[in-house]
Parts: sequence; C-alpha cells; structure tokens
Amino acid sequence: MPSSDKRTFCSFYRPYSSLIFLVLFFVLALVVMISVIQCTLGDERSSEFFKTPDSPYGSSSSLPQTGEKQDRIEKKKESDKINVTTRKSRVKRQYSTLEKIEASLGRARSAIKEAGRTHNLTSTHDDPGYVPRGPVYRNANAFHRSYLEMERIFKIYVYEEGEQPLFHYGPCKSIYSTEGSFIHAMEMENIYRTKDPNKAHVYFMPFSVVEMVKYLFVLNSHDMDPIGATVADYVNVISKTHPYWNRSLGADHVMLSCHDWGPYASSYTPHLYNMSIRVLCNANTSEGFVPSRDVSYPEIHLLTGEVRGLLGGPSPSRRSILAFFAGGRHGHIRPILLKHWEEKDEDVLVYERLPKPLNYNSMLQKSKYCLCPSGFEVASPRVVEAIYAECVPVLISDGYIPPFSDVLNWELFSIQVKVKDIANIKDILTTISENQYRRLQRRVKQVQRHFVVNGPPKRFDIFHMTVHSIWLRRLNIRLKGLGSPLTII
Repeated sequence: MPSSDKRTFCSFYRPYSSLIFLVLFFVLALVVMISVIQCTLGDERSSEFFKTPDSPYGSSSSLPQTGEKQDRIEKKKESDKINVTTRKSRVKRQYSTLEKIEASLGRARSAIKEAGRTHNLTSTHDDPGYVPRGPVYRNANAFHRSYLEMERIFKIYVYEEGEQPLFHYGPCKSIYSTEGSFIHAMEMENIYRTKDPNKAHVYFMPFSVVEMVKYLFVLNSHDMDPIGATVADYVNVISKTHPYWNRSLGADHVMLSCHDWGPYASSYTPHLYNMSIRVLCNANTSEGFVPSRDVSYPEIHLLTGEVRGLLGGPSPSRRSILAFFAGGRHGHIRPILLKHWEEKDEDVLVYERLPKPLNYNSMLQKSKYCLCPSGFEVASPRVVEAIYAECVPVLISDGYIPPFSDVLNWELFSIQVKVKDIANIKDILTTISENQYRRLQRRVKQVQRHFVVNGPPKRFDIFHMTVHSIWLRRLNIRLKGLGSPLTII
C-alpha cells in the first residue's frame, strides 16, 4: 500500500480538531454555570435548616431569613392599616356655625344651672361693678352668672332693611320713649351687636309700631291693616333676603313695641305672633302674651328723654301721704278706682285731674305707696314712675306680667291688689307695719338701677336688663337647622 494512503486516527481527525475543541469548551462552561446556580439556590433554600439558637444569623438584621421576611411583610401591611385608621381618626368633624352657636349656649346653660344650685342671697361671682344680693332676686347667684355669660358671648344682629322713620327709629320723648331708646341703643355700637349675621344668637327687626301708627293710621278709621301689612311685608323681605328666618321660623327673631297695638300688629304674621320673641310693654296674658317666650318691657313717660330730676325722694319718715294716684278714666279699672276714692279720703289721694298748684312728681315723692292701675291696656308708666320716686308701687291689673319678673321677685318690693279689692285699698295698706313698709321701700331703691334709662346704656340698667330677658328666652330654645324641628327647653 503506498504511504500516501496510510493515515492514522489522529491524522484523520486533525482537520476537525478546532471545531471539536470549541464544542467541548462550551459544554464545559455550561456545566460549570449550572453547578454554580444550583449551589447558590441550594444555599438559600437550605439556610433555615442550619440555624441554631446560638447562631449569630438567627438575630442578624443584615441577613434576614425567609421566614423573617414574611413576618416583616405582614407586619408592614398591618402597620399600614393602623396608620390609615389613625389618620382617619385624626380627621375632626366640621361643625356648622349654628352647631357652634348652640354648643356655646349649651355651655352657658350648664354654668347657669350650676350657679342656680347655690341659693346664696349674695352672688359668689366677682364683679367690680355690681354684685346682685338679697331676696329681691329670685336667685342672685344664677342671675349674676347668667348676666356675665350674656356679656361674654351674646350677639345680636340688627337687620339693615327698611328706612326711617318707620324703621331704625323710634320716639324718645313721649309715653313710648322706651321703644325709641331701645331701638336707638341697638343701632349704636354696643357689646352685643354684631355685623356678621352668622355669628348672631338672635336677629332684631328694628321697626317701630309707634311710628307706623303716626304715619300709616288714619284717625278715627279703626283700620289697623296698613300697620299689620307693613310688619308682614318686612318679615317677607327679610325671609327672602336672608336664610335665618326660614331656618328657625322666626324663633330666634326679636321685635319690640311699647304701643298698645304692638301685639295686634304682630298677629298679621302667624310665626311672628306664635314663635318670635316679642318685647312688649302690653304684656297681657289674656291677649296672647307668653311669659316663657315673650318679654315684658317697662313703659316710661320721659318728656325730655332723660331721667334727670326724676330719681330719688325723701326718706320714709318724711313721706306724709299714704297712697297717691292721678290719671284719666282709661280702660275698665281706673273708673272703679275713681268711683271709690276720687277726692274722698285724706290718706288715699286719688284725682282724675291733679289740682293746681300740686306737682305730679312731687306728690309721688311724698307718698309711701303709689297706685298703678292699668289703663286701656295692662301696662302703665306709673310703675316705673313710682320706682324712680322710691315709692312702693301698688299694681292693680288683670293678667299683667311685670318686667324682669323672671329675675326680680316683685312680691318683695311691690303690693299687688286685685281689681275686686279696690274698695279695700286703705285697709290693705294700713295693715302693713312700718317695718314692713321700710323693707319694701329699701328694696324699691335697690331695684331702681334696673329701670333707669341711660345714654349710653350702663351695666344692669333697663337696656341691659331687657337684653338679658331676650337672652333668657334664647336659652329656652335649641335650633337644629333648616328643615329640622325646634326644641323648646
């Protein structure tokens, strides 16, 4: 065989040696790579089985195990839930303005009730101006606490609608002077008035029935419709312009009138008559006056608009007249009084027309008791005239609720005589001992400050006492918002 045909095994595969080497290299690399991956995975999966209680890895934070990871994940989720709940619980409820107002009134009620449990004759509250004391107050401590709470939070909004003279104006120099003085005081800046209606506890409607009678009533016509219609129109305007009347149906709204026709004028608007706080001189329960809702307002005849020269009088020992009255035959009570006593007794001096040169105010100041019979209506300016003169008032009326009687104990500084007992007035008065009279007269002097008209108003005077009466009526109700029922407390 020739040498050229004889090839060895190695020589036969020599042309393919490079290819075979390359294949083997890739196979070997693949095997190594698979081994490394298996070792790594095997270490991770089996590491938990190598843990012992003494192993440093059991508590190592840098080498967490699979079980710890799961626990931390679950705890993290639970923590997130807790944080979400906490955040939700921290969101405070947004209270409406009305709810905030009612809450403040609720706190005031609680403070007043707590003070009322102390039946001291003298208030326990500090006050540099005046501290109520004595039995002339039904509860001096509760009254004082209530008064201080009123000064602290009570706000009144005065509607701006309407033009003078029927609105925002009233007489200050007549028998109806207290109507004008209150309207004027509310129009001026004071601690109660607010320009923001959303902060108000009550809403004052500044119309004057006296001025309506003057400008709208036709003499001898007996037609009061123009007056009632004007009041109704005003309520209609404010109810359409503002949301507050409809929210309470007028329960937190205030009107004031010293005219005899005030109650009748309010009847043209049923909610005004039945729901609102009506401040009336004609406080007659037989004509719809409700003491728990309405306010009895003093009627004062101020010819000059001031009380100068009207306050005070001689001591009890220098008062020589037992009882005094001078006035016309108005209504059904005065004719009975004049029939029994007109110029018939030297101790009980009763006149329809005061003889000259006698002076009316001087006669009041010389008298121990001043007779205050109702006229056409139950209210009489003689009640406050007597108090100004420090003369013990003798109330002769049917159905009359005296002013501020929710605070003042009228039985302790006045005498009340029933109409059927007019013929026995002298016997009734003479049975009162001198000591009893002096005690009555001393208490008249004490309550005098509450009936004085001041310009500008002073604490505890007639203006502030009237506002306090309104404040008490507002405390009697709780508003729940538009469309919700009203709660009478």
